Amino acid sequence: MNYDAAIIGGGPAGAALATHLARAGRSVVLFEKESGAHDKVCGEFLSHEGVGYLEALGLPVDELGALTLSRIRLAGTGEPVSAPLPFEARSLSRRVLDEALLRLAADAGAEIRRGVRVKSVTGTMNGFALQPERGSEVFANASFLASGKHDIKDFKRERGAHPECLAFKTYWRLRPEEADALSGHIELILFRGGYAGLQPVEGGRANLCLIVRKDTYADRYGSWDALFHALRHEAPHAGRRLAGAECLSERPFAIAGLPYGFLARSNGWLWRIGDQAAVIPSFSGDGMSIALHSAHRAAGIYLSGGGAEAFQDALARDLSAQLRRATALSRLLVSPMGQKLAMNAAYMLPRMLSLGADWTRIPPRALNRASL
Repeated sequence: MNYDAAIIGGGPAGAALATHLARAGRSVVLFEKESGAHDKVCGEFLSHEGVGYLEALGLPVDELGALTLSRIRLAGTGEPVSAPLPFEARSLSRRVLDEALLRLAADAGAEIRRGVRVKSVTGTMNGFALQPERGSEVFANASFLASGKHDIKDFKRERGAHPECLAFKTYWRLRPEEADALSGHIELILFRGGYAGLQPVEGGRANLCLIVRKDTYADRYGSWDALFHALRHEAPHAGRRLAGAECLSERPFAIAGLPYGFLARSNGWLWRIGDQAAVIPSFSGDGMSIALHSAHRAAGIYLSGGGAEAFQDALARDLSAQLRRATALSRLLVSPMGQKLAMNAAYMLPRMLSLGADWTRIPPRALNRASL
């Protein structure tokens, strides 16, 4: 069967792009390897820009149960420091958000194939041929890679500029007094070789995500249990928050080899969006906003007759400065000296936390250029 566009991956970038293209009258097929709603390794933080893109799609996140975040708190070996965020953010689990976006794409007319992996993508005289793990070959005029943090065969991303990291995620039910103290906050907690993010999500839960350098994990920790024990004891704030808490995850969700700082460049034919286009360090909280921005940018260029090369060049111009800044800060946050400098700066001037959050957002000029 022939389509105008084939999209590999049903996360925010892939589903948003499918919605844009289907609403413009294009025939779209989207492949999502998971057959149903599922959790993902993600901080689940939606910045002001991300919320704006979702509302423009017709998806009011507050109606999905999103929680409002208005403050940031930084904690290390001493007492934490807090400051207001420079914008009002939201917190919403990927299990809820991704399903809502896929329903939106299906309602727009996109064909959604769940539980189907794509084995290969090859160029043809008239476009591209995609071979699913099951079913017949699919042909499309354009092919978009939106498989998130997971590479597919023959299309691996390059290494990023950041030391390779591992990511872990668990959900918790905190004691009532700790849940109240966390309400409205995102907390960044520093420990040896990495940092953790803690924030409330819908359903009375807290999302705990940890990023740790791969070499530090191998040399110092070696297991999730050892890493979690170190977090609670090296960062007293984390110990207090998690004391008496109930872990709601049977086991931690994990992912390896995050190429922080990666930014795709022109390759002539394949459209890379979301984390396949740019991987910003987790502490910035802008990953989902970048995914939605890349989908919006790709749709605008594709619908105006542009190609993949023009899109990747435009997206690189939009994001390169932001990625450089966020990657430099993240490299500091996973080093002992950098963590000490970050805490000292926050103690002396708490507003630095707000400035840091603002410094790693999508630049307004990029948003102004991204109209469909």
